[in-house]
Amino acid sequence: MNSTVNSSRAVQNDFKDVFIRNFIVVFFGITINYINGIFVFIFSRSLVFYMESKYILYIHLVINDMIMLAISVTLHVLTYAAPLVNVSVCCILLLLGSMTHKNTPMSLAGMAVERYIAICKPLHHSQICTVRRTYMLILLIWCVSFIAELADIIILLVMRPLSFFSSSTLCYPLVVYSTSYNADKSVTVNVLFLSFVWIILIYTYFRVFFAAKSATTDAVSAKKAQNTILLHGVQLLFCMMSYITPLLEIILVPLFPNDRNKITFSNFLITNVFPRFLTPLIYGIRDQKIVSYFKKYFLICIVTCKW
Repeated sequence: MNSTVNSSRAVQNDFKDVFIRNFIVVFFGITINYINGIFVFIFSRSLVFYMESKYILYIHLVINDMIMLAISVTLHVLTYAAPLVNVSVCCILLLLGSMTHKNTPMSLAGMAVERYIAICKPLHHSQICTVRRTYMLILLIWCVSFIAELADIIILLVMRPLSFFSSSTLCYPLVVYSTSYNADKSVTVNVLFLSFVWIILIYTYFRVFFAAKSATTDAVSAKKAQNTILLHGVQLLFCMMSYITPLLEIILVPLFPNDRNKITFSNFLITNVFPRFLTPLIYGIRDQKIVSYFKKYFLICIVTCKW
């Protein structure tokens, strides 16, 4: 009798823990996407933002983060609500999630280059950073990330029977892409991507830093651009943490076996959810033009609601 009661209590406690974890993830996911959605709304209602490349790149990063966060939260909830997912459906979700994940560092690199051109080559900025070229850059970013992630599916098509795609599995990259070729490809691509982005961020940061010391450059604008690129580096560090999450879990879980769920949950929040909140902070709150339009629409909303 006591064992039955204890089992019932254990099940209730597990359900309570799962519910709380999923509630926290969904709550923060909706909240962050709501905040990002406000900036998307402001951008869509203000034609002035359509004419400047830095705002186009910014809003692309915001939309990319919204998609990535939505997919990450969906996959997290699915691991508890419906652990086994059709492999074909899972591959599509993982493809979109991985693409948006890789889009983030490439977008940060593109935004850093735009700021470098604006500060170090101001006379050529309007000719180099045109609206058309900005959209071409965004298209290139998506194409590169799509090709990089499509390689995983092609490897599966070669290494696995077709029946594998009609089966069900836990929708987790290391589970679905479990071949040695997938692992080698993942390491190679991640090293190339992150090395490329870090080289660009470091180069643009120091070029803007030295430009800020010269008398021919607007020191205030250069300092602001310098801080923006530095914040991009912080955001990239958070993105990189997702690559070392499995290693952290391998180290921490044996040390704290009773806290396995807490460790994996904390890692998920720190590497997948909270970094998505940095994007509106870096540009949205620090940019006076966006803040002015935000106040404008906020006041209109207050007046409208009163009526």
